[in-house]
This record gives sequence, structure tokens and C-alpha cells, in this order.
Amino acid sequence: MAVEELSVVLPRVLIVSRRTVRKNKFVDFVGEYHLDLIVSYGAVPVIVPRVSGVHMLLDSFEPIHGVLLCEGEDIDPSLYNDELSNLSVEELEEIRRLHASDTAIDKEKDTIELRLAKLCLERNIPYLGICRGSQVLNVACGGTLIQDIGKEISKNLPESQRVVHMDYDNYDGHRHVIEVVEETPLHHWFKDSLEDEKMEISVNSYHHQGVKKLAQRFVPMAFAPDGLVEGFYDPDAYNPAEGKFIMGLQFHPERMRQEDSDEFDYPGCTFAYQEFVKAVVAYQKKLLSTTTIQKPLKLNQEMEKKRKIIVRSFSLARDLYEKGRTFQPSKTSDLDVGAEFLESNTALSLQQETRLMQMGATVRNASSYLQRLKMNEEKERLARKVMGKMSVEQLSDLKTFYNMMGQISSEVLERKLQDLMILDEEF
Repeated sequence: MAVEELSVVLPRVLIVSRRTVRKNKFVDFVGEYHLDLIVSYGAVPVIVPRVSGVHMLLDSFEPIHGVLLCEGEDIDPSLYNDELSNLSVEELEEIRRLHASDTAIDKEKDTIELRLAKLCLERNIPYLGICRGSQVLNVACGGTLIQDIGKEISKNLPESQRVVHMDYDNYDGHRHVIEVVEETPLHHWFKDSLEDEKMEISVNSYHHQGVKKLAQRFVPMAFAPDGLVEGFYDPDAYNPAEGKFIMGLQFHPERMRQEDSDEFDYPGCTFAYQEFVKAVVAYQKKLLSTTTIQKPLKLNQEMEKKRKIIVRSFSLARDLYEKGRTFQPSKTSDLDVGAEFLESNTALSLQQETRLMQMGATVRNASSYLQRLKMNEEKERLARKVMGKMSVEQLSDLKTFYNMMGQISSEVLERKLQDLMILDEEF
């Protein structure tokens, strides 16, 4: 297969970039570890830039076969209706000082990623959330977050149960223990590395927030000694072979590599990406099998001849209407064809309409039409009033829904037209 054909064949995984500052300018980036793993297992990463307005353009990134969301700043607490966990002003200021690079809210990134997460949940598109990506998934499903682990959890625990979830001086080398829950995907991935049935592995993490209330649809896969959920999934939406994968990991399996080496700590570290891409590939195949490939309708000679006669009839009627009595069609019978076509395609009876043969058209319940027009104008006015009070995110979701319904309508209409053509050929 030619190299240039791969981008058409391979499934597409959307990844939202993170913004930073370089040389006094904003720069978007995505960690290469994620990109390498996605490519190595047979998918194409498509980077969604974190720039203003992109959340309104997500339709342009179709088709979407999978979504991987990873690092980023803290999610805006207002998106999960948190009351800042009763933290004092002094505590909040200390948190911002300690975690200055992570506490700056990025509302555009929040909007983009929450829309993508909800889209995956609506369409059952495979979704893998790493670190912040797991938190986005939980919030998208109605869960909440701990504002700061140190202030809300660690200070209330004995020293033996406290966990350091991030080390600014040792990003990749930092590890802490988690306990894996039996009979979960995480258990199956790391089962060969679990010693003495302890169900424990050491993971890399980099976060000061985490899951507070886990959304109802999810099941935990691992816990840290301080009780924090380190991984979760939706068991009803997990079957990679069938294109189902909805999962969040708070830790970083892609960073769990031996010092000065690309060799992973455990064989299971790559399984999250491997199984995710397996689901992405299966989802793409399922999508292709159910998508109607639109082909132009081809009329046989008899139908094409009828079409031309009807078009000519309408053309004569238009000229007669525009030029009035000064125009005389060569054959008055030419107008009959258009009038008969209109009559055969109306749901009204002959008694309810009057054919205007001179114009080649039909006037159908003019008063009813004006009544419907007035009602439509009133509905439009009310709709504009309601939508004027909606948020940008709500309007974006509404637009996505109606775009999807339009696409479905087009596909159904196409199939019905194809069926009509087949019936016409048979008779």
C-alpha cells in the first residue's frame, strides 16, 4: 500500500494540545510519548489546537474514531458546581503559589475537551483520558473533583497513608504505590507484574487534584493508599474488539520507563494505548460498515426522458407567468405534463385544489399556508429568545445535535431514493 494512502485508511484519534509560552508567544504542544504510542499501534493522531473558537469548529475534525485527552491545567470548578471545598482564602492562595503552572484556568481548553468527551459518550466513540483527561471524563458525566489533595486529604491522614502525587523536581522518576482492583482491565494488563497477590504496582503521577465523587456510570480500577481513585472505566462501554472503550487513568503509564531508557517498568504499561487503539480501529470499521456511501442518482433513458419533459413544462409555465398573455407556448399540452406531475405529488384531494393550467402550477390552501407561516415566525421568535439565554457550550451542543440529525436525514433520504430507483427499474 502506498504511504500516501495510509492517512485515508488509518483511524483518526483527536488529541487537544496544551498551551505554553515560548519566546514571549503562545505555543501549542502535545507530549510525544502519547503520539508515539498511538502511531505505533496503528492510528493517526490529529491535534486539535487550543485556540479561541475551535470549540465551534469540531465538526470540521470529522470523522472522529477516537479521542485521547491528557495533561493540562486545573478544570474550572464552576463546571462541576464545586464550592471550593470550604478552603480559606489563604489556603487557595497557597495552592496557587505552590502549583502556579497548573492552577491557571484555561476555559477554552475546558470547553473543547468537555465537548469532545460528551460527543464520545453520546456516540460511543472510544475515549482514553490520562491525568487531566480522566478528570474531564468524570466531570462530563456529573462527577466532581478534589480542589487540592494536600489541603483536603493528606492533612487529615496519618503520615503512613499520605501520598505524594507529584514531584516538581523529578517528573518522570517519581513513583507511588496504587492498589489494583481485581477483575478490571487494569488487573488484566498488569497481572503478570503483581507480586504475592498484593495487587500493587508503582506508578508515575503528576497532579494535585483528583476524583472526589466518581460519576455513577464508572467503576474504580485502582486506589492510592490515601483513598484517591487512580483509574476507572465504564464496564458497559468496554469491549475493545467491538469498538467500545471509555476509560480514565489518573497516573501516567506512558512515562513509566526505566531511567535513561525507553524500556517500560511493566509490560502492562502500554496496554492502555494498545487496547484503546484496538477499539479505535474496530469503531472505524463499524462506522464504515454502517455509513451509506453516497452515489449520484443515475436515471435510465426512460426516466431521463420524462425528467426533461417535466422540466420543459415548468420552464414554459415560468415564461408564461413572467411574460403574461404576450407569450404563447407552442403546444398548450406541454403545460399539462407539469400540472399533472404536481397533482400526482400532492397530499391534497382534487376538491381541495384548483389547477391553474395557464401557469403550470397549483395553488394549495393559500390561507393555510399564511397561517403556518405566521406560526413559524412566532416559533422562530421564541427560539431566538430562548437561545439568546443559552451559554456558548449549550449552543455548541445544540448545533452539533442538529448537524448530526441533518446527516442522518440525508442518509435516510438517499436510501429511500435509491430504493425508488430500484423499483422503477424492476417495473
